Amino acid sequence: MNQWAFVIAAYAVTIGGGAVLALVSYIQMRRSER
Repeated sequence: MNQWAFVIAAYAVTIGGGAVLALVSYIQMRRSER
């Protein structure tokens, strides 16, 4: 396995985690405004 597979996997985890965090934060913000 070359290093690019690890780099791509690390980027995917980071971007995916950021998207999940943003989505959960948005949902909590909408819920607290109600």
